[in-house]
Amino acid sequence: MVQWVPDPTFYPSPRLAAKAPAETLAYVATFCPERTAPDALAVVDVDPKSASYSKVVGHLDLPYAGDELHHFGWNACSSNLCPNAPHPHIERRYLIVPGLRSSRIYVIDTKPDPKSPTFFRIIEPQEIMEKTGYSRPHTVHCGPDGIYVSALGNADGGAPGGVFLIDHETFEVLGRWEVERGPQRLAYDMWWHLGYDTLVTSEWGTPNMVENGLVPEILLGAQYGRRLHFWDLHKRKHVQEIDFGPEQQLVFELRPAHDPTKAYGFVNAVISLKDLSASIWTWYRDGDKWAAKKVIEIPAEPADPDLLPPLLKGFKAVPPLVTDIDLSVDDKYLYVSCWGTGDLLQYDVSDPFAPKLAGRVRIGGIVSRASHPKAKGPLNGGPQMVEISRDGKRVYFTNSLYGAVDPQFYPEGIDGWMVKLDADPAGGISFDPDFFIAWPKTHRPHQIRLEGGDSSSDSYCFP
Repeated sequence: MVQWVPDPTFYPSPRLAAKAPAETLAYVATFCPERTAPDALAVVDVDPKSASYSKVVGHLDLPYAGDELHHFGWNACSSNLCPNAPHPHIERRYLIVPGLRSSRIYVIDTKPDPKSPTFFRIIEPQEIMEKTGYSRPHTVHCGPDGIYVSALGNADGGAPGGVFLIDHETFEVLGRWEVERGPQRLAYDMWWHLGYDTLVTSEWGTPNMVENGLVPEILLGAQYGRRLHFWDLHKRKHVQEIDFGPEQQLVFELRPAHDPTKAYGFVNAVISLKDLSASIWTWYRDGDKWAAKKVIEIPAEPADPDLLPPLLKGFKAVPPLVTDIDLSVDDKYLYVSCWGTGDLLQYDVSDPFAPKLAGRVRIGGIVSRASHPKAKGPLNGGPQMVEISRDGKRVYFTNSLYGAVDPQFYPEGIDGWMVKLDADPAGGISFDPDFFIAWPKTHRPHQIRLEGGDSSSDSYCFP
């Protein structure tokens, strides 16, 4: 008799996930900004006891050039234990890795040798466009009933963008998720409150609006994304829109509370047209509706125009450019990446409506070019894609935003790097002086996924 047991990296609750063993490997999406060589998935040793700690120990080159690997995710995670659509016998085994420019998706097998991942399947763009009408897959989340993928636009590079599903056993593209779209046209991130049958989506722009970088006329015309959309998860219908106003541009990363009994989450607005500040907003359930409140505002810093890229010289300031945020599994700390100034900020969000700054480090930055204990000389780029271990004690991040946007703010080009912070459970963060990876100049690192799961990959159905 064969006895099935759930994957040991699946946890019914965030409280139990926080007690999981520490990760020993990290998977990092890396891309060639010149699009002359294939992108790659790198495997990094993050075990301090290992002789190869803080080194790339595995590497999988993709077969094509020009994919631009971006946000990727696992095929399955703790949401597979949810009672509404349980699939407890699926493994967290495959990484679903989209090419944002090519619209190609790679299904990569991390088993049997986690340091030597292999291709399992390649989903070609034609299949995605034919079955969904979408292109430019952006964000991957493992849900209780399948793999959810957000896409920036339609097959022609225009609107609408949206969400489609992939079967998490066969990896067949099933089709477009939305039944009733309502007013939603732009897309970016998506996540959910499983306990409240609600899916949330945010906005960037269509492929035609973003593939050549930030277009000043579009940005100053307040035409990039500025809204949140709330959906009935099971009926797949749009139920509400929250407009942050034309001043707020690029409403990006969605980080709902991990505790399924809590109906709130955080989202960042990258830039304010009023004063170049960035902001963090809390969305929450208010009676029978959803509402949003600005809870953090991070101002721009005055700067010598001679030190600024052409895009910013007239403003005489460095915008923080909050391009990523991440919430610890215990919902206590929110980490905020300021890609412009070079700050990585830690906020205590035990009260989601009254965050308190608890920690700060600076590395890179448009003007500051702050270094690292293990680096040689000034660094460029800044804190960008950030990932937190399940126990909340380790924070990893990389420094590249997007191939077409990087040179707009760092005209000399970005030299890629990856670092790790140690996080004090009582608050405070500091660099691990032994962890600094300088990326080969041919490639830049972007998103990080941790072995066994991390703070932005799993969702839970039990408190």
